Amino acid sequence: MDSVIFDLDGTLWDPISTVKDAWNETIQAHRPEEKELSREDMESIMGLQTEEVVKKLFPHLDQSEGEKIIHNCFEAEIEVIKKQGGELYEGVERTLQHLYNNYPLFIVSNCQDGYIEAFLQAHQLEKYFKDFENPGRTGLSKAENIQLVVKRNDLNSPIYVGDTSGDKEAAQSAGLPFYYASYGFGEVDRAEQTIETFADLQSLL
Repeated sequence: MDSVIFDLDGTLWDPISTVKDAWNETIQAHRPEEKELSREDMESIMGLQTEEVVKKLFPHLDQSEGEKIIHNCFEAEIEVIKKQGGELYEGVERTLQHLYNNYPLFIVSNCQDGYIEAFLQAHQLEKYFKDFENPGRTGLSKAENIQLVVKRNDLNSPIYVGDTSGDKEAAQSAGLPFYYASYGFGEVDRAEQTIETFADLQSLL
């Protein structure tokens, strides 16, 4: 192993308490008849790309109308994240510092352009990550974005750390071992390694 690529939501942090109200305010401004999103609703869309989020939250809407609402939610949440940040999982910065001393670190997340930047800015974690990628910037799938980061940085044996079955599938499709963050939002069977806290990576890597 020569490097570590991380998912973001459910792996490095939990942003839901920060962004849920911003999403609800934005949705109500466009369609006041829609129900208020719960934490469970937000958890259910973590790791999904825009078109999948629309199908999950607004199956009764035209796809283009749903995507317009979601993009407005994305814009609102980035502004809130820049100001408030989110909830870093316990031991994240300490563990990142430990790993940074031994490996180059990266982020590949299914999010909009500007989201990873807002996360890094809010928590002042830019110094730990060499590169990052997302479909909002490339239009590619998570597996393709992983491969893009691998190629762009001449990585030979990276691992991918994530919390959902979609993360596992993307890692496997990209040819990477998958480490499952069991404290996150998803449920995964048969990962190469399972971590119960983020700090567990210090003893594994």
